[in-house]
Amino acid sequence: MAQQRAFWKGYLKLSLVTCRVTMTPAVTASAKLHFRTVDRRTGHRVVSEYVDAENGKPVEEEEDQLKGFPREEGEYVLFEDEELDDVALESTRTIDIEQFVPASSIGWIWYDKPHYLAPADEVSEEAFSVIREAMAKTGTAGISRLVLYRREHPVLLLPRGKGMIVWTLRFGDEVRDEQDLFAAADKVKPSTKALSMMRKVIAERTDKWSPEMVTDPVEARLHDIINARRKGKKKASKPPKSEPPPESNVIDIMSALRKSLSSERRSPRR
Repeated sequence: MAQQRAFWKGYLKLSLVTCRVTMTPAVTASAKLHFRTVDRRTGHRVVSEYVDAENGKPVEEEEDQLKGFPREEGEYVLFEDEELDDVALESTRTIDIEQFVPASSIGWIWYDKPHYLAPADEVSEEAFSVIREAMAKTGTAGISRLVLYRREHPVLLLPRGKGMIVWTLRFGDEVRDEQDLFAAADKVKPSTKALSMMRKVIAERTDKWSPEMVTDPVEARLHDIINARRKGKKKASKPPKSEPPPESNVIDIMSALRKSLSSERRSPRR
């Protein structure tokens, strides 16, 4: 497999310690199927284009396109791309760690996109490793800001193996408060017996984590259909239908748990 090229290069800075680093997205969607929109009548690919909303004429050249913030009906505050980049110039190429928090104190709901961070060269390896190991020993995570995807993001740095993970974080106004949503969930207390049986069901299904647990059956099914049609077949065999859910959600919990345990013990572990 070819080595992934770094999509960001810059500096990691902590107080007076600075080193050159590279960053690469930790996840990729390149292996996923991508469909094109096709004209049913001609079989030709359909393309999109920018058009002027008032006169309907295409706006093809990038130099004719600006970013605009709506001010009044039909009026905008205009910005050049360079102006937006300059607003957060300092964080465009430097991850300056100014604050630390206990690594375990940040809920997963704040995590957005992960990226791998590594030293850019041999000269930077010592400074990078000192920062990484100190964070690992103290159980802390670094908080900084960084311009990615044409916007400044709060980021979280966590040591991982010989490198670090840089997580972009969700903004404070993006995460909803769960208190009102979960208020009704605490009104009914489960019985001790039901909890004991449910723990047994969970124990029967507990295994070591593996990436195989998060495969995409829909993607695999689409590949089967595409391969069948490439070979000239009109249709591929349909997968068996799953059992429909019960019409009523009013169930006997204890009865369902007993049946679950009985089913788990009869079924071989995969």
